Parts: sequence; structure tokens; C-alpha cells
Amino acid sequence: MATTTNYGWTTPDDTALVKDGAAAIRTLGTSIDTTTFNNASAAIAKTIVDAKGDIIAATAADTVSRLAVGANDTVLTADSSQATGLKWAAPTSGGMTLISTTTLTGASVTLSSIPATYNDLVLIIQNVRPVVDGDPIYMRINTDTGTRYRSTQYLDINQTNVSFNVSRWTIAPGGNDNTTGTGLIEFEIPNYANTTTWKTARSFGVNVNDTTTANQNIFGFVHGFNQIGAISSLTIFADTGNLTAGTVLLYGVK
Repeated sequence: MATTTNYGWTTPDDTALVKDGAAAIRTLGTSIDTTTFNNASAAIAKTIVDAKGDIIAATAADTVSRLAVGANDTVLTADSSQATGLKWAAPTSGGMTLISTTTLTGASVTLSSIPATYNDLVLIIQNVRPVVDGDPIYMRINTDTGTRYRSTQYLDINQTNVSFNVSRWTIAPGGNDNTTGTGLIEFEIPNYANTTTWKTARSFGVNVNDTTTANQNIFGFVHGFNQIGAISSLTIFADTGNLTAGTVLLYGVK
């Protein structure tokens, strides 16, 4: 006897003489009925979902369940503690996260207890002004005062074989203690929390010229620090006097 291609139902051969047609039809019909019933039993009923956005997820081998749609703007996230191994959650935050806002005043200001949970650090330094006109603004890492630093202006960026010969980074040249000062500096430190490489950074910005307040200083530096410890604090200070004003926004970047 011949059989069907997919399910193997028994059918008469093309050349067979069907003596009992009713029995042959009944046999084929029984096979179809059994297969259809078994397939229907194994199918996932459409009634398992109730609302727009519901999805079907496994709770165990050969076992499924409904996972209700999540709130707007949430994303599907793996979570082994959930029955379905899935949950709807707010997307992991990326970009820049504000860690702290600090006013610059006095001889120095230290941004301490910097978390090691970000990839990079970015400091936005607004309107920083020294009491002494012409004083540069400096930065130290982890309160380290050793001669382990180097700051190179962008125009000299291809310098080679240069030494670490100062005890701080220069983040801005001499400015003016002008009450209308509108200076802005961006300072970036990549991979600050690693403990296997020397640290590097770059800064650029603009501030009020120390002698002609209608003019500006435009500057950019590349920085090096020959220590491998993770950066957990940054100290900002003027060369000889105090800081009159300024605000530092410290961001962590993912």
C-alpha cells in the first residue's frame, strides 16, 4: 500500500483494485482525524495571549506561558530569576551621567570618591577664575604631588621622548579675575579606572585674557600621568592664589 509523503497515511496504490472503498476511506479518515487531533493538542492556543504586545515564552522544557506586555519604552531583558527567564525593564542608561556639581573656591577643591563604574570621565569647568590675574589652573590625580605629570599643548602634540617633569596637569592658562568672565573648559579622562596603564587626558577651552578682558585665551592640552592606579579623586587649584569662582560638573561616561 502507498503512504502519504508527510504523515504516512495509508492509501491505495495507483494500480490497486479497491475491493472495499468504504473501509479504505474510513481508514484514511481515521488517520487524518488522529493526526489532526494530536497536532491540535500540541499547538499553542491563541487564547494564551490577552493584550496587544503580549508574548509567549518558555517556563520549562515543552512548557509555555504568557509574558504580559511591558510599560512604554521598556525593553525585553533576560532575567533568570523570572518564571519565563525574561522581564520588561528600563533600558540600561548610557551616555553621560552627572556624578557631582562642585563650586570652585579657596586654595583648592578636591572631587573625591569618584566611582569606578564608568568608562571615562568628563569635567565641564565653567567660569573658573583665579584671584591672581594670569594664574594658570592646575589639576592633580589622587592628591599625588610627585613630578609624574606632563601637559603638552596641541601644537606640540607630536613631541616624543618628553619627561614627566611637573607635579600637576595644566588645564587652563592664566585667566583674569573678571566678574563677567564666561570661560568654559572641557576635560576628558578615558579609561580612568583601569589599573594597568598610565593615565592620559585632553582638555580644551576658552577663558578671559589676563591682561585684556575684552580678549580671550583659546587653548588645548594633551596630558600624561605615569602612574597606573585607578583615578578616585581630582584636585583643582590655581598657581599661587585662591580660586575666586567657577563650577565643575563631573560626568561619568558609559
